[in-house]
Amino acid sequence: MKDTTLVVAGMATLAAGTWAFRLSGQVLRARISFPPRATRLLEAAAVLLLAALVATTALTEGHGFSGFARPAGVLVAGVLAWRKAPFLVVVLAAAAVTAGLRLAGLS
Repeated sequence: MKDTTLVVAGMATLAAGTWAFRLSGQVLRARISFPPRATRLLEAAAVLLLAALVATTALTEGHGFSGFARPAGVLVAGVLAWRKAPFLVVVLAAAAVTAGLRLAGLS
């Protein structure tokens, strides 16, 4: 019982902190202005961070290379998303390419 209470308290604390953090962004947005150059840099930083996350997840597993199947699936998903394919098509095509390559022995 003690562990459950601690988990619920932790979840409630994190939820309240997340809500307060998001609310502060909305409240401060009207009061703080960034120069146009800083705004462009922040937008570019968000894209670069997402690209780094995708690359790390697609290319590594544990401490090594994930093989060729997963990056190929991510590449297919990226191309289909860029071509504005429906999300379900993107996910199914990426899964099919990855599974097909693994079935062919290119893990």
